[in-house]
Amino acid sequence: MAQRMELWLYVVQRLTAMILAPLVLLHLGVILYAIQGGVTGEEILARTQGSLGWMLVYGLFVLSAGLHGAIGLRGIVRELLGWHGPSLNLAALAFAVGLIWLGLRAVGAVT
Repeated sequence: MAQRMELWLYVVQRLTAMILAPLVLLHLGVILYAIQGGVTGEEILARTQGSLGWMLVYGLFVLSAGLHGAIGLRGIVRELLGWHGPSLNLAALAFAVGLIWLGLRAVGAVT
């Protein structure tokens, strides 16, 4: 059972990495565009508020980053601290839920 979960976590982390790669490039491109054009924060918000497209893009970004980061942190904690078992999984899940909740709140604020 534990090996099966490890396999699924491995697959989910790789899938989220594949989702994150183009989204990070898009995000960096938008930042560079904004900096080059001298766009203010107010102008950016005017463009993103009410935009279903940006909400979906950044919502997917948040979900992927939350899962990817929590799985990665779980692996690091397991290796460095030797923490194993259900309590580690629960802590990683709580971390993922917290990251995703905060991220989605931010997405909601700007879209």
